[in-house]
Amino acid sequence: MRTDLAVIGAGPAGLAAALAAASRGVHVALLDAAPAPGGQFYRQPAAALGAGRPQALHHQWRTWARLRAGLDAGGVQVLTEHHVWCAERTSDGFVVHALLGPEQEQPAEVHATVLLLATGGYETVLPFPGWTLPGVVTAGGAQAMLKGGLVVPGRTAVVAGTGPLLLPVAAGLAAAGVSVAAVVESTALRHVMRYGTSLAGKLPEAAGYATRLLRHRVPFLARHTVVRARGDDRLTGVTVAALDAHGRVRPGTERQLPCDTLAVSHGMLPHTDLAETLGCRLDGLTVAVDEQQRTDVPGVWAAGETTGIGGAPLSLTEGHLAGRSIAAHLKGTAFAPAPAALRARRRLRTSADALRAAFAPPAHWTEQVTDDTVVCRCEEVTAGEVRAARHLGAGDTRTVKLLTRAGMGWCQGRMCAPGVAGLTGCPLTPSRRPFARPVPLGVLAAQHNERNPASSEEGPS
Repeated sequence: MRTDLAVIGAGPAGLAAALAAASRGVHVALLDAAPAPGGQFYRQPAAALGAGRPQALHHQWRTWARLRAGLDAGGVQVLTEHHVWCAERTSDGFVVHALLGPEQEQPAEVHATVLLLATGGYETVLPFPGWTLPGVVTAGGAQAMLKGGLVVPGRTAVVAGTGPLLLPVAAGLAAAGVSVAAVVESTALRHVMRYGTSLAGKLPEAAGYATRLLRHRVPFLARHTVVRARGDDRLTGVTVAALDAHGRVRPGTERQLPCDTLAVSHGMLPHTDLAETLGCRLDGLTVAVDEQQRTDVPGVWAAGETTGIGGAPLSLTEGHLAGRSIAAHLKGTAFAPAPAALRARRRLRTSADALRAAFAPPAHWTEQVTDDTVVCRCEEVTAGEVRAARHLGAGDTRTVKLLTRAGMGWCQGRMCAPGVAGLTGCPLTPSRRPFARPVPLGVLAAQHNERNPASSEEGPS
């Protein structure tokens, strides 16, 4: 199919951009891998589950209702279960390559004049002994199970790590009937309060979650960390301990918390695979954009978490700015962002930067990772093997990959790269990949034959 604008990602940024552009006469195709639009933040249970009050699982439900009404009004072609694996420039714009449905075997193409990348981010979990046990899930994964499937990962949970995601996940699990044994936050509350001015807009939301946790009598252990997940065939409990002012475990403070679920998170990282494939400039780990959300590649815009983890309000603001900018570009009119919108984006970005600084992982977390801890699950590479690569002179994660195979598996380092970087002292850098997700060889072969029909007719010599 052909369209004016292809928006990749139907989370807050993609939805806002698609609706802003469509309202100005732009033909928009909105692609997303999920069965329904909304992204992780607005993830919805399937209609067949018959959820009576899905709004009980969500924050900012009224905003989602407005976005949903905008989609229902038409003007945006929503292409769900489109798993985008590549986007490339053509003579008349761009082509987006996707795999269809749960099986991800049937190819599809969308041709567009311009692109918006709203590919979001993915969760970071730093390794610790026992983190590969069944029953250990990411905090975002536990939230997705609850929002999308109306199921809980277990009966008794510990929610641990660092960052603002821990509170809504713990509150959601408690409201769903899970006994939350504790929220284990490695950051000290006193440290968070240093950023009080920048985080003032977040305090009411945090207070609301804290009130809900108090109602369910959930203990909150600040400046604590999970030392080990315990169990043989599956998780049976965790060992937690207090941290000193330098981020090291304080001897003698260990305690055992029985549980069958550990939901853990250490923040998020942006998805930049498609941007890198298109040649967009990165600013560290994020896609670099100007005040109109334009990348340095003509015809490509980016918005939301891919330009920096910042939460739904910032993603909505960036998406709206991008959609208006794209519409002006396609219509050949001038666009100057409204000063109020720029101020809102600046304020929200300042708050996001403060959150990231306030909730950094403990400085010495690697000291608790034993050599037999599996760091790369896909290739079963241990922390000892990763440390050995450092002693052999590996100065970057790519060299560690070549020496150990860490990062060569199915996830292509998305799960293990932060851990590998931390254990070796290497900087965490984006990994250029030709594809954003695994692609069947048959799809690649068929695409080659379509572009080179003569080669497909040649037989063996």
